[in-house]
Amino acid sequence: MENINFGAMYIIKVKGIAKIPDYVQLRDDEFTLLAYFRVDRPDKTLDKIGLSSKKEYIVTLIESLPFGKIMKLEL
Repeated sequence: MENINFGAMYIIKVKGIAKIPDYVQLRDDEFTLLAYFRVDRPDKTLDKIGLSSKKEYIVTLIESLPFGKIMKLEL
C-alpha cells in the first residue's frame, strides 16, 4: 500500500459475529475504503498506510468509539 492522502477521513468500528473478529474501516470523503484492520491488531496496517505516527491517537479513538458509529477522523 502507498501512503494515503489524508484529507477528510472517516473511521467506523464494526462488530464481528461468531468467529469473525471486530474490525475497523478507514474511509475517505467519498466513503471509498482506504484500509481495514482488526480492532486488536492495528499496527501493521497503520504502518503500511503511513499513519504510524498517529497510532496512539487512533487506538485511543477506536477504544472509545461505539460499534456502528461513523466518526470523522481529525488528523
